[in-house]
Amino acid sequence: MSFDTLKDWIGRQEEHLDVATVAPLTGLARTLDHDDPPWRPGEVPPLGHWLYFLPQAPQRDIAEDGHPHRGGFLPPVPLPRRMWAGGDLQWHGPIRVGEAIRRRSTIENVEHKAGRSGDLVFVKVVHEVLTERGVAVREVHDIVYRDPPRPGEAPAPGEPPKEVAEWERPVTGDPVLLFRFSALTFNGHRIHYDRKYCEEVEGYPGLIVHGPLMATLLVDLHLRHNPGTRVTGFRFRARRPVFDVHPFSVCGRPTDGGAELWIRDHQGFVAMTATLDAE
Repeated sequence: MSFDTLKDWIGRQEEHLDVATVAPLTGLARTLDHDDPPWRPGEVPPLGHWLYFLPQAPQRDIAEDGHPHRGGFLPPVPLPRRMWAGGDLQWHGPIRVGEAIRRRSTIENVEHKAGRSGDLVFVKVVHEVLTERGVAVREVHDIVYRDPPRPGEAPAPGEPPKEVAEWERPVTGDPVLLFRFSALTFNGHRIHYDRKYCEEVEGYPGLIVHGPLMATLLVDLHLRHNPGTRVTGFRFRARRPVFDVHPFSVCGRPTDGGAELWIRDHQGFVAMTATLDAE
């Protein structure tokens, strides 16, 4: 398959139904180490919609990497590494615990680029989560596919934070935390729990901390310092991977309209950046 053929997937849509049950939210609260979570009672917290509409591929359709075989809704990109590169979310109304919800997803763009490290394919997906009152969440989800690392290839240089943190929380991304988050999101991707696969197949030095987990920790940091805040927007971008072999820090500072947030790895480099809007 040529990369140009992947553009045939632009415009494809799918819809899924679910119910905003309380059990996943209790699991999320405990995974984030809360007895009394700081989000608004009776509502799904910001990014909590990621705990619904989970992938339901039968076991026979799971590929070697733990993801479903490629094709179907997402294009069958012929590159082995798949990563959640970032996202842009807006909240237009609450999702109430217990109500029926619907997600409408559209492939907005597929783009191929040839870089110094090999081929890259960027897939942009737009998700809209709807309740009976209309669109509650609009999310632009950026996925990147890339070639495996070349022998002896050096990692991209890191950058230190541009801001001084007023909030900071150390986190140990150990295998238990990663496993619990994978269970919450029904994520079978082996890079988060299979160390031998990570090292021998993907060429990583350890288990990879989920991008969505790091994003969730950033929003959680804001809520820890501003309980009950209504988050209206969140934009995040993954900068470099974080592995379970070292602790990392969740950092941020308040702004007039919300917060600037970032993940700092054990070397002091920025692994994820985010801007949050709140009222």
